[in-house]
Amino acid sequence: MSATLKVSRGAPYARILGVGGYRPTREVPNEEILKHIDSSDEWIRSRSGIVTRNWASPEETVTEMSLAASGKALADAGLDAERVDAVIISTVSHFKQTPAVATEIAHRLGAGSPAAFDISAACAGFGYGLTIGRGLIVDGSARHVLIVGVERLSDLTDLTDRSTAFLFGDGAGAVVLGPSEEPGIGPTIWGSEGDKSDTISQTVPWDRYEPGQKFPALRQEGQTVFRWAVFEIAKVAQQALDAAGITAEQLDVFIPHQANLRIIDSMVKTLKLPEHVAVARDVETTGNTSAASIPLAMERMLATGQAKSGDTALVIGFGAGLVYAATVVTLP
Repeated sequence: MSATLKVSRGAPYARILGVGGYRPTREVPNEEILKHIDSSDEWIRSRSGIVTRNWASPEETVTEMSLAASGKALADAGLDAERVDAVIISTVSHFKQTPAVATEIAHRLGAGSPAAFDISAACAGFGYGLTIGRGLIVDGSARHVLIVGVERLSDLTDLTDRSTAFLFGDGAGAVVLGPSEEPGIGPTIWGSEGDKSDTISQTVPWDRYEPGQKFPALRQEGQTVFRWAVFEIAKVAQQALDAAGITAEQLDVFIPHQANLRIIDSMVKTLKLPEHVAVARDVETTGNTSAASIPLAMERMLATGQAKSGDTALVIGFGAGLVYAATVVTLP
């Protein structure tokens, strides 16, 4: 006779309890980028909308930035680190393969012995982490989950590459998830298009890199990525709204991955978002921070009053892989 497995049951729903961010102290304006490429401030702004970005110092490591953002998110949630049951770190710029940086961050926070692991989903990483965290809470594997998107993309930037030198920034954004009696995180529309994986990639794989070579950097086929984001990812955003039972009129805030201002504005137009919807345009002063971009933009919008607690927000990330993840959330 076969045994019947018991399964755990968690909270009915999950929600975001708090958000925090960390931006490196060094601001890098376009003028500094122009020392290395033949371009102009006007060209960079017209192509990307970026005016300045933050680059980390040697002391502002992936770990240290994550700790700073996590501390703010925990404080915002009114939660002690000891009550965190799982730590999920999304990053592509932590260069140590193992152990996961999440374990060090959990220990340094004083979180006890939570589940801790890293994920690599590029600019969709925050959405992937959000989905995993929600699932852990609903199935009873965790009650509180810390999710951090963190990048030091300045380490992977080729300053002589005219098509990418101006794009990337550094930083960390974090959220704390917890149980809820009401839906606070909607269904996720996520996936990948691996046939397009070469459109954004690292110039040299780590196993082929040799000392003395040019350090590996990020490269992309800009026009291909732009068309994909504008035409295909806007469809994913609409699917996330539909899955959550939310119309554009009912939406308060739109927080897309901060890749490019032209992409953001095109998505707003394609989705036919009403004028009352507040749109994150953090890319102008932060650049593309990959997995960190959505929580950083979320924190700034809440801090500046562009968004408020209880607002309904559509969040969508998309990037290397090509991968994507979109969901509707209630802001903390």
